[in-house]
Amino acid sequence: MKYLLILHGAEGDEQVNLSREEMTERMKAWDAYTNAVVEAGVYVAGEGLYPSSAATTVRHQPGGERILTDGPFVETKEQIGGFYLLQCTDLDEALEWAKRVPVQEGSAVEVRPVMDFSEFGHEHPDVAARSAG
Repeated sequence: MKYLLILHGAEGDEQVNLSREEMTERMKAWDAYTNAVVEAGVYVAGEGLYPSSAATTVRHQPGGERILTDGPFVETKEQIGGFYLLQCTDLDEALEWAKRVPVQEGSAVEVRPVMDFSEFGHEHPDVAARSAG
């Protein structure tokens, strides 16, 4: 089953103000974690995200109107900073990987199962495209 590890943390300017050397040093723990999930064969995808100030939100209004706003959907100091998508045998395995994510103290890693729509007779478009090609 696939699990999404959603990385939540306090947002700030500290990463923007880091030198190249400081950022390279900070990334060593992330590289080690990514290498571990790849070597374990559970890695599907993962990326870091720009700060929420770079986001644009599409709000779906009653009656079908769509309103674009700059920034995140909610006003909070904690934002999603990145994610890992892992293929694990069960929730326990996903939780073990989540415990190893090198987030800063005070941050959180939300573990959420990914819906498998094949249970409902629907094939994901990516799967259908690969099957046709």
